[in-house]
Amino acid sequence: DPRLEGWPLMSSPFPTTFIVVTYIYFVTSLGPRIMENKKPFELRQIMALYNFSVVALSIYMTYEFLMSGWATGYSFRCDIVDYSRSPTALRMVRTCWLYYFSKFIELLDTIFFVLRKKNNQVTFLHVFHHSIMPWTWWFGVKFAAGGLGTFHALLNCIVHVVMYTYYGICSLGPTYYKYLWWKKYMTTIQLVQFVLVTGHIGLIYFMDDCPYQYPIFMFIIWLYGSMFLVLFLHFWYHAYTKGKRLPKMVKNGISKDQ
Repeated sequence: DPRLEGWPLMSSPFPTTFIVVTYIYFVTSLGPRIMENKKPFELRQIMALYNFSVVALSIYMTYEFLMSGWATGYSFRCDIVDYSRSPTALRMVRTCWLYYFSKFIELLDTIFFVLRKKNNQVTFLHVFHHSIMPWTWWFGVKFAAGGLGTFHALLNCIVHVVMYTYYGICSLGPTYYKYLWWKKYMTTIQLVQFVLVTGHIGLIYFMDDCPYQYPIFMFIIWLYGSMFLVLFLHFWYHAYTKGKRLPKMVKNGISKDQ
């Protein structure tokens, strides 16, 4: 997309790949080794600021996705990419790039886990999710900034408003844990997200003559939605059905070691 020429990180996928690989190495190997003989950092204030900042950013991106297409003309069916330089099309490009960049900001989630020595929370699902999003979204922004391929980004922003609100309240300390009775429903919200993503993107296979410019992206999004639906169902089963991840000490429904 020539409209992205000169934009930060857009010249090549290699800077994004380097950042993602460095992140994986740090959170799975280097970081835990550095912290092995150190006391965990107390980061409640920083984490509260971070989480509520991501909430604000997610609200802003939700609004921008809506105003650049999803509430101003998209049909929720065959919505192709507008490659013009109209104000609405350029607004969608800016929103897509901001969403892509926000995935780097969210890598701090895992870094905070490592610095707080919460290594049990650095799971395959967590690291894979945080790694694959910025890398795949580089290609999405570079080639198809708009259209039906951005529906999952809109949904993800809405989910993150809820999710990071939870994290933000949790980071305020035990006094606020009583307001977090809805913790287990967050996984349900994630599951609904992936069902909607998979269902929406699957519509392209039932529509005649939908001229979406990059059908391969539709398959990748469908595969991504299906894969994470299975992974989150697996998490749900072990966390809430078998009870393997239930907190050891619970006060007002929330783990004391949050």
